[in-house]
Amino acid sequence: MTDITLSRVTDWADLGKRWRALEERSDCSFFQSWTWTGCLAEERFDDPVLLEATSDGRVVVMALFNRHRVMTGQQTLWLGESGRRDFDGIYIEWNGLLAEAGTSPGLLADCLRAARLAPLNGGWRQWAGRRLVLSGVDEPTMQAAHAAGGSLWVRRQSAAPYVDLAALLQRQQTYLGALSSNTRYRLRRSERSYAATGKLELRRAASPEEAMTFLDALEVLHQATWTRRGRTGAFADPWIRNFHRTLVQRGLERGEIALLRLAAGERVVGYLYNFEFRGSVVNYQSGFDYEGAQRHQTPGLTSHHQAIIDAASRGLARYDFLAGDDRYKRSLGTAEAKLGWLELGGGWPGRLFARWAR
Repeated sequence: MTDITLSRVTDWADLGKRWRALEERSDCSFFQSWTWTGCLAEERFDDPVLLEATSDGRVVVMALFNRHRVMTGQQTLWLGESGRRDFDGIYIEWNGLLAEAGTSPGLLADCLRAARLAPLNGGWRQWAGRRLVLSGVDEPTMQAAHAAGGSLWVRRQSAAPYVDLAALLQRQQTYLGALSSNTRYRLRRSERSYAATGKLELRRAASPEEAMTFLDALEVLHQATWTRRGRTGAFADPWIRNFHRTLVQRGLERGEIALLRLAAGERVVGYLYNFEFRGSVVNYQSGFDYEGAQRHQTPGLTSHHQAIIDAASRGLARYDFLAGDDRYKRSLGTAEAKLGWLELGGGWPGRLFARWAR
């Protein structure tokens, strides 16, 4: 028998230990790890709700939600998010229930059903049902949401392109050989142009101090690019900058964060802020010197290409660009997955009702 309970979080240190224990037995993503989930968690989750599924005395599923009430009194639970725009600007992807490897799809559906209906700390059962907001969730969680019952609104689905390095190795195929002729031509032309100014060198930050230096330089380039486009950029908010500095410090200790700098001789081409977790690289953020790029030089494509070559040389299985339809992701990726942004339960969401009314 499996027992599923909801409870308030009161001891973050204890939760971190128990989360890590289940994390070791799971196939989770970096965004489901305690390194990400626990980063500034006491600030991000002002009304935290923990779901746990226990089988034979062993925890097999965990999920951390933040709770809000809407004007009607209905509760909303946000999976892995706060429900506040300022805090959720860090944009979680590959989100989902933290589950022991081999957990059945039926149990995942039961957990989402319990998140909607089960009493919290022995309170009254939620007959009307809570609303669940599931952002950037993986395919097992999407399937569980479909099977959990209740109204389901798929706000959007997005392709998440990636380079399947393991498949290329199995086929004994080079990475460039898997790309279109146009992309190969652009990469080779760009790298020849950069090589004329100095040897291309990819450097990984070797200390926390160097990682912070790289992150500062990445922010400057990133913000300059987005400001020219009339946008705010990912690091405009001081809280988000603090989150990433805290995350880098936590992740470096565990070998889960990589800050990379690509240079051509003395000239910086760009910086990459990557997560490295269980054989996969996730490119989270970047900053490239577009202003200094000469004709035929493509700093973004070139930086990613060098990082992909580095990942392949270290025997990693995947280089993930995360969700989005950006041209560079489609050009450099060799495969893609699907991520979804869903709302489960709670009747007609306001935005859906407004769309129907129009």
